[in-house]
Amino acid sequence: MLVTEPEALRGGWLGGSEYGELHVELGCGKGRFTVEAAKEAPEVLLAALEKSADAMVIALERAAAEGLRNVRFIHAFADDLSGYFAPGEVSRIYLNFCDPWPANRHAKRRLTSRRFLELYNRALCPGGEIYLKTDNLPLFEFSLHEIELCGFVPRRVVYDLHKNGPADVMSDYELKFYNQGAPIYQCIIQRAAAAINSSPCP
Repeated sequence: MLVTEPEALRGGWLGGSEYGELHVELGCGKGRFTVEAAKEAPEVLLAALEKSADAMVIALERAAAEGLRNVRFIHAFADDLSGYFAPGEVSRIYLNFCDPWPANRHAKRRLTSRRFLELYNRALCPGGEIYLKTDNLPLFEFSLHEIELCGFVPRRVVYDLHKNGPADVMSDYELKFYNQGAPIYQCIIQRAAAAINSSPCP
């Protein structure tokens, strides 16, 4: 289902529904991961954001083909997160193969930079988690540094996730890199202990 006015659901995504948690995927692309994750956890409502309209059409078609009821698609950027989700409303955020923005002058555009981590910290509930996966080692190391600065607690850091075979639901990009034999880096972190409305980042 495409949500055209996500701001109207802010603070009420789970209200009156049968879902126990709200998960958010930032940059769902063509929806391979979205669909598989939603199938694995039918008790979870998954809100998938994507800025590319063409990619979102494919994701919508994939979800419809599976008859999924627990996915909501939003045509939007991660910058707008606070306008769509109230403080503490989200239990988990997925960041799968986000743009590494390799130039130093573009560091603030990376979805793991501290300005975005502040947004995630506000949206996440106590104990909420971020699942990050990438094939880009410089981005991964940058992310670990930013995460430490912002007070998030690392729960899992892996430098070759699929070393012994497929170990997780894969996105389209991930499947491509896996088939090429490229290592996939994963980090699972927990929300900072600071109050939801405060900023843990220096």
